[in-house]
Amino acid sequence: MPVIALLNQKGGVGKTTLSVHLATSLADGHKVLLVDADPQGSALDWSAQRENEGAPAKFPVIGLPKETLHRELAPISLDYEWVVIDGPPRVNKIARSAIVASDFVIIPVQPSPFDIWAAEDVEEIIDECAAVKPNLVTRFLVNRLILNTTLGKEIQEELAKRPFSTFQTAIRNRTEYAKAARKGMTALETEPNGPAAEEIRAWKAEIVAILNQNHQVVAMEKLNVAANS
Repeated sequence: MPVIALLNQKGGVGKTTLSVHLATSLADGHKVLLVDADPQGSALDWSAQRENEGAPAKFPVIGLPKETLHRELAPISLDYEWVVIDGPPRVNKIARSAIVASDFVIIPVQPSPFDIWAAEDVEEIIDECAAVKPNLVTRFLVNRLILNTTLGKEIQEELAKRPFSTFQTAIRNRTEYAKAARKGMTALETEPNGPAAEEIRAWKAEIVAILNQNHQVVAMEKLNVAANS
């Protein structure tokens, strides 16, 4: 059961929008749990709006903005195949707990130097947690990208210097994401064949491929250790 957390020190980078879209894409044939670790409760608000609109729930959304998230999540998530954590807008003890609970940390960044600078705090905590999470996977995700702009090119160049890789998939700046969210929906539902839905599915496929590859690497390392012991 992979646990995926979306984290960044800076608020407003689109963590909740990305979280609900990722959870929705993973829920196609799988049991998914979305954990709202943000004290502002944005994912819970999205879920409540969905209920108000009469749309059926594709997965449960629970609020767990606690420093003990990593301990409390384990028994709660036993029956689920995927867990997505919508992290807090500040790097604090809740964020640290979310990292400890996770197998994959995604750091969304917009084409802005402020987002890059803010991500450094997350990088530091991930580095500190390396001893207890040696197999943790971390990737940057460029969000709200406007193609063929100087900022778009600059952020790709800057991310190439960072300690973690960047997803090949970038999420474009599309109005469909906001339009869908106002109804407690996602672009996967409002325009299932549209470009926004296509890029979310491409992002999900990349996540699955990365986790599968990491699982194979970890399994091979364990075999090597066993053979040499």
